[in-house]
Amino acid sequence: MIQVKRVLFILHLPPPVHGSSMVGKYIKDSKLINQVVETNYINLGTSKTIDEIGKNPLGKIRAYVHIVFKTLKSLLFFKPDIVYLAITAKGIGFYKDSLIALLVKLFGVKLVLHFHNKGVVVAQDKFVDNLLYKRVFKNTKVILLSKYLYYDVQKYVSEQNVYFCANGIPLICNESSFKDTKNEIPSLLFLSNLIESKGVFILLDALKILQEKGILFTCNFVGGEGDVSSLDFNTKVSELKLEKKVFYLGKKYNQEKVTIFKESDIFVHPTFSDCFPLVLLEASQFGLPMVAAIEGAIPEIVENGKNGFLVKRQDVVGLAAKLEQLILNPALRIKMGQAAKEKYNREYTLEFFERKMLDILTLIQKSNNK
Repeated sequence: MIQVKRVLFILHLPPPVHGSSMVGKYIKDSKLINQVVETNYINLGTSKTIDEIGKNPLGKIRAYVHIVFKTLKSLLFFKPDIVYLAITAKGIGFYKDSLIALLVKLFGVKLVLHFHNKGVVVAQDKFVDNLLYKRVFKNTKVILLSKYLYYDVQKYVSEQNVYFCANGIPLICNESSFKDTKNEIPSLLFLSNLIESKGVFILLDALKILQEKGILFTCNFVGGEGDVSSLDFNTKVSELKLEKKVFYLGKKYNQEKVTIFKESDIFVHPTFSDCFPLVLLEASQFGLPMVAAIEGAIPEIVENGKNGFLVKRQDVVGLAAKLEQLILNPALRIKMGQAAKEKYNREYTLEFFERKMLDILTLIQKSNNK
């Protein structure tokens, strides 16, 4: 059996904490991967906090030069069989990552690109981007989070060079603590930073519809401030007269985060700019039925009518209708919540992700030797 010998992982590591950096941490900390494969890790991040993103250009240039130097050193002395690069799909991030990818190609090392975001299809008609995409993707293997994301790279990569690997997350809850019924008045949970593209105002407008119909509920918004400030949020809540039903709780970590999941009945994620939200996997762990928008790989996580409902992006009326259906039907909430938990245990555990990633690296190594 052919095994992978040496892999250079160039990926994002926290801080800052976001989906790609957390997956990078899971790979770096994986006992399975590090026991089977000789590994070397380079942190692709140039910012230490979310607030630093887009700021301190000189510091970022120095950090980037250091990344390039470490990559060159590893190619010369570590001599990897495979280079894994958690590449950014578009924009300045892609330009930076593409130079590293082209450096790897100069050394003739097998390159695998792992996309934790999307946007190639948006930028591919630009002359410079198209030129770089052609060179970066040539003779390159690609890992995507879902089959629903293949459309983004299909111009440059044939399906035979694409592997699908859904993210996995560690268990953060005690299943024995689950209760089938929680609140007499159903409690909805939105857990993300206050960013307009995450559907903050879409959800508030949907909640207004529910209130006008006399439907009983509460909804907690958990997360840091983004392009929507707490003042903006609370002003909108006041305008809609939702003060007695909607509450902004700020950031929650560790046990506080676990508690808010346990005390919720329905998870809502009406995003219209997302790829593979890890928060949906967290909600699944806690047996929460989900209502989410059809965006990115979400239709792979949320199976419409089974473990939750899917609605069209920015569809306020459709979102309100599905929330109403779950609020008024406790038995359906329980059934969908159980299905969500079973799907997590079957497909989204960290162990499943680690085995899948190792299998993909092995298949790529085999393709090297043909």
